[in-house]
Amino acid sequence: MSESRDLVVVGAGPAGMAAAATALDGGLRVVLVDSGAAPGGQFWRHPALFARETLPTADLHHGLSTYRALCSTLSAHERTGRLTLLLNHHVWTTARDEDGFAVHAMDRGRAPEEEAVVLRAPALLVATGAYDRQLPFPGWDLPGVLTAGGLQSLLKGGGVVPGRRVVLGGTGPFLLPVAAALAARGAKVVAVCEAAAPSAWLRHPAALLRNPAKWAEGARYAGTLARHRVPVRTRTAIVGAEGEGRVAVVRTAALDTDGRPLPGTERRIEADTVGVGWGFVPQLDLLLPLGCGLGDAGDGTMAAAVDDGQRTTVPGLYAAGETCGVGGAALAVSEGRVAAVSVLTDLCAPGRPGTRRPAAERRAVARHRAFARAMAQAHPLPPAWPAWLTDDTPVCRCEEVTAGAVRSARADHSAADHRQVKQLTRAGMGWCQGRMCGPAVHCLVARGEPYAPAERLIATPVTLGALADSGESTSDHT
Repeated sequence: MSESRDLVVVGAGPAGMAAAATALDGGLRVVLVDSGAAPGGQFWRHPALFARETLPTADLHHGLSTYRALCSTLSAHERTGRLTLLLNHHVWTTARDEDGFAVHAMDRGRAPEEEAVVLRAPALLVATGAYDRQLPFPGWDLPGVLTAGGLQSLLKGGGVVPGRRVVLGGTGPFLLPVAAALAARGAKVVAVCEAAAPSAWLRHPAALLRNPAKWAEGARYAGTLARHRVPVRTRTAIVGAEGEGRVAVVRTAALDTDGRPLPGTERRIEADTVGVGWGFVPQLDLLLPLGCGLGDAGDGTMAAAVDDGQRTTVPGLYAAGETCGVGGAALAVSEGRVAAVSVLTDLCAPGRPGTRRPAAERRAVARHRAFARAMAQAHPLPPAWPAWLTDDTPVCRCEEVTAGAVRSARADHSAADHRQVKQLTRAGMGWCQGRMCGPAVHCLVARGEPYAPAERLIATPVTLGALADSGESTSDHT
């Protein structure tokens, strides 16, 4: 199957939806492709249509009026045929071709069957979001230990509260909505362990004052936690989990300014569920094979480098949302709109309506990006977090590589980054391809340098049979 349009947008989260809607309103023919069963991405994740009445989740969402407006715009253009919306389509690679870009996907809407799809367009916009960043600790591989994002996905997508006694840990404001949602749905949130100190925000008053909606949102979460008597312990981290067959006890400790556990402060808390989140890592798999330049996101990760119009370093390639650095849904929507205006301007085909410079959206991008930078500085990774690890702590769970093996690769072989550790230990060669362990392995051997994922020509698992059925040669992609 081959589809040809003016623009392919990969990712139907806030950035992708906003970009597609703006491009369609500007007269372009657009393909919007996403691996999910409905538009919205992780931020606007909903239960399946048949379950939405019995599993109301509106209270878990922000910006629903924006979501509904975007859905209405996309539906209107889908009816006219200008929008091709491809859901349950997993994009596994992207490549340049003579006329622009070829986007290779697998249609998995009729599982277990799958069909190869090739989408071609002169312009490509990647809005694939981000995924949870994890720091390992002894016991993090026990059943019942989840990412904070995973907990929220269970709540939004299925109304699932995975445990009765929950401990959350990590750093960043994202812990608050997860804790509030769990508490509001009957879980006993025993503690929220925030590794940073609230006083760090006092060094960034301008970012707070320019974004009153952010701190007002935080105040609402704080009120919910107070009503449910959820303790929030700052300068504290989860440093271990114990249990037979499932987590049963969580160990927490107060931290010094570098993130080392303070002697005598360890607590043991009974819990059957743990949620951990240390920020997010931009999803760059589809950008790297195209040669897209990267820049330091300021939070220990690398992100797509874009200009003020969301253009990447590759002509015809645009990026928006968390691929450009994590900053929230409002930022993603504004970036999506700015990117779409750039596409309209750059294609400048006869007959297409003109677009005015989106000055207001650019100002919104600058304001939200400033807040994101302040957030990264107020909630950094604790520099001394490796002190939590014993040598037998699994770091790469897929390949069962321990912290001791990673440390040996650095000490005995001078491994300087996660790529070299992968060659020496197989860390990152498992099913997740380093998404779970890559940032942690990098921190263990290359402290102070931002993490950039390895380039992969295949971004999602694909069967050989599906590749053969595609009828497309991939030799020129290598």
